Amino acid sequence: MTSMPLRPLGDSDLLVSTVGLGCNNFGRPGSATEDQAGTDRVLHAAVDHGITLLDTAEMYGYEHGRSESMMGRALVGRRDSVVLATKFGHAEVKNPDLQDVPHGSRAYIRTAVEGSLRRLRTDRIDLYQLHTPDPETPIDETLSALHELVDEGKVRYLGHSNFSAEQVDEAALAAAAAGHPRFISAQNEYSLLVRDADAALLPALERRGLGLLPYFPLANGLFTGKFSREGGPADSRIMRQRPHVATDAPWDAIEAFAALCADRGVGMLEGTIGWLLSRPTMASVIAGATTVEQIAQNAAAAGAWTPDAEALARIDELFPAGA
Repeated sequence: MTSMPLRPLGDSDLLVSTVGLGCNNFGRPGSATEDQAGTDRVLHAAVDHGITLLDTAEMYGYEHGRSESMMGRALVGRRDSVVLATKFGHAEVKNPDLQDVPHGSRAYIRTAVEGSLRRLRTDRIDLYQLHTPDPETPIDETLSALHELVDEGKVRYLGHSNFSAEQVDEAALAAAAAGHPRFISAQNEYSLLVRDADAALLPALERRGLGLLPYFPLANGLFTGKFSREGGPADSRIMRQRPHVATDAPWDAIEAFAALCADRGVGMLEGTIGWLLSRPTMASVIAGATTVEQIAQNAAAAGAWTPDAEALARIDELFPAGA
């Protein structure tokens, strides 16, 4: 097993690998991890390369719970080697058994957690995350229900996803006022192409002691170095399902960034992960993978390059903060 640098998640004592594995591809139709054998290969390779943070959700797998179920089977005998993170309660993709139940409510949470524990074949979830804010449920009710799970040992730490800076502050204040365990992590979209979090969200996370776990950190794969103005791998998700991502990309800036990376002796993947890990509050770069080769590349990029002040300034010119 290969070691990888670890970082605390926010100001908690939960340590996570600086590169994590996004598990939304497990069970995805048409992918190399659609079946159990493919999932086993990728997940086992991640553990072998020192990737400890595995991030999934009850909705992943193109069938409710499929990613979690496949991970549960793949993790037999390896559960204690990983930090297992999952999410509950997406506003648009709810648990089919809880369609009419507010997804941040105690009723939803109590049912959802039991399903995730069963599918993941575990007695505890290391990081349990509210997938999207629930405007129907007071945040105190959500925190109170999660507090019960922590007290029962079913959940160790709490996180949220897609919160605004204002919601980060509201949740932190509510937890402190009622004596509930607080959220220690935030998942929000963040990449060289999507930097709106710089303006208010990152300062809020710093203020409240939360660690950032960015999703789409490689901009759907544009910053893996496998795409160009002319396109990319025919079997890639972008080319099969979202060709506009490549067509509409700012190629002048991306090519200039690729040249910057080359001048410093690293590829664009290493450069992108190095830049992400230099950002405030960044705990782990959660990158998806469907092959063992991608796992190896992502893991190798974890400590390949630390940008200096000159490089950071040039990157800000190419991809302005707040964009």
